[in-house]
Order: sequence, then structure tokens, then C-alpha cells
Amino acid sequence: MKPWIQFATILLLCLAFSGCSVGRDTVPTGTGTKNPGTGVECTVAQSDETENDHMNVSNTIPQTGMTTAVPAEYAQASSQPGTVVPFSYDTRDYAENSALIQKTAYVYLPYGYDENDIEKQYDILYLMHGWGGHAGEYFEAASQKNMFDHLIENGDTPSMIIVSASFYNENSNRDFGSSITAFRVFHNEFENDLMPAVEGTYHTYAKSTSAEDLIASRDHRAFGGFSLGSVTTWLQFCYDYDYIRYFLPMSGSCWYYGTYGDFQFKKNVDFIEQLVKDHELDERGYFIYHAVGTNDTVKSQSIDMAEEMLTREIFTPDHYVFYQKDGGYHDFGAVQEYLYNALPLFFKAE
Repeated sequence: MKPWIQFATILLLCLAFSGCSVGRDTVPTGTGTKNPGTGVECTVAQSDETENDHMNVSNTIPQTGMTTAVPAEYAQASSQPGTVVPFSYDTRDYAENSALIQKTAYVYLPYGYDENDIEKQYDILYLMHGWGGHAGEYFEAASQKNMFDHLIENGDTPSMIIVSASFYNENSNRDFGSSITAFRVFHNEFENDLMPAVEGTYHTYAKSTSAEDLIASRDHRAFGGFSLGSVTTWLQFCYDYDYIRYFLPMSGSCWYYGTYGDFQFKKNVDFIEQLVKDHELDERGYFIYHAVGTNDTVKSQSIDMAEEMLTREIFTPDHYVFYQKDGGYHDFGAVQEYLYNALPLFFKAE
């Protein structure tokens, strides 16, 4: 390969999968129903739920469309701010030799959280960064944390605990290939170590950290991620559907089969469809909010997967929606908008 071609390829990958901003500040531009040139049309969903039924998210938004801009005031400091604390836990290096290690995640505790109030229970959201990212980065931008504060203060979402974790540890290689290895095995850490440690410390809907109680509380647990964190989110669906009901993959497709440049959309969607049927997830409930920006450098993989998902009758609007940010890039400006639009749709089951 000629040197300039090799350099361009590496640069494209770096831009495509960086968990950090690529230096483009974007201005939200409102709503719509179709991304020009994608062929993904919106369909208005119907619902006949009663007041006592689980709220059907298909009644709240069309199955496809454009995201809504985050209100400017949500970027400002809230009068009811949550707090972010480091959280250390024991785990294993599942990507290498399974050696015992310690890692740190960062936990957002909503305004008014009282560790002594064991009666109050909280929904919980886990978030994963992209390639080269780190734990806690979802709280580093003041506007991002402020948005979480306002969503809760204004009643857009229930009061929730948010965990910003990492598939890396301090000894991890962070090249692209090693990162793929790391996120592919993250579900082991999540099931065995991170989720039990966090939910054994903070007041969630899990009565204990036994597998049975964690599974019983799945309606109150969500997982989302950006870029390689989006790919991680799809794998969390494939492996941890028993523990998680709500999913937010942002700027990435499922790589259960294949990898970057070998996406195997049909095979992956076939697998997801069969998983839903085999484990009766229609009846148990699940919801995927899939999002990407129209100017995202890797938008094609998300759009291609969405189009394949939307060909299957099983993925109805109460289980799967696909939304795009008009003018959105592969950065945290877009991520903030996806979170703003998706989180009010989560944790509707009573």
C-alpha cells in the first residue's frame, strides 16, 4: 500500500472511532421525518394501551425521524445539581489473562440521593465511551452533566443513577484491534463485576446482587454508548438482554458477526431477530433507540443496519426506532442530543 493511502486510512479510522470530539461544534436544527438520500421513511405508530398497562413507547414518537434540539437552558447550571463520584471495583482482565485487577467508573447520583434512605429506588443507566475514551467522560463537559440535571429536575426522566464506565483498564493496549478485543468481552465484566458492585452499593431496583434479583429488575436498567461504545451496546443486547431492557446505540452497528469494514448486517439482524424470538423478548419487553448524525463519518453502517432492521416485522416501533441528528457529526455534541431525545422514552414500565 502506498504510504499516503495508508496514512489516509489510519486518519479516517481515528476520526471515525474516537470517543472524543472531532473538533466540529454543531448547532441543533430541529426535527423532521426523513434523512435525504437514506430511504428511511418515518411511520406513525399506533397504541391502545390503558392507564395501567406498560406505557408503549411507540405511541410517543414515529419509528424513524430526526432528533429534537436540546433546549439552550439545559446547558446551564441547574438549581438541583447531581453529584459525580469515582467508584472503584474489583474485576478481571477478561481481554488478556483474567488476572484480578481494580478499575474505576464514575457514578452520577441525582439531586437528593440519600445513601441512608433504603426505601427510595432508582433507575440506572450505564454509558460506554468510544475508541481511546475513558471512564467518566460523559460527565466531563459541564453542559452534558447540566443536561442530566435538568432532565431529572424538569420531570423529563425519572430520577436516575448514571454510570460512565470503560472497557479499558490501566494496562490495556488502546490500538484499534486491542480495543475491539476489549469491548467484545466487556459483557463478562458487566455481569460479574461492575453491575453487582454498583448496584450492591447504590439504591437501585435490584433487591440484591444475585443474578435472579438483577434479572428481576431489568425494566429499570439501560445501557448506551457512542462509536465503539455503540458497538458495545449492541453486544450488551446480544449477551445481557436478561439484565437490561433499554438500549441506546449511538453512531455504530452490531458487530456480533464481522467487524469494521465487514459489517454483515443481514447476518447480525438475523441473529437479533432469532434471539428475540427464542427468549420471548417481545413479551418481556425491550426498546432500542438507535441514533446517528447525517454528517457522521461512519453514518453508513448505522443507516445500513437500520434499513435491515426496518425490513423485519418483528422490530415494531415499541421495540426499535432509528433517529438522526440533522447536521450531526461524530462527536459529543451529537451524543448530547441523542441522550436528550432517548432518555425520556426509557423506564416507562411500572
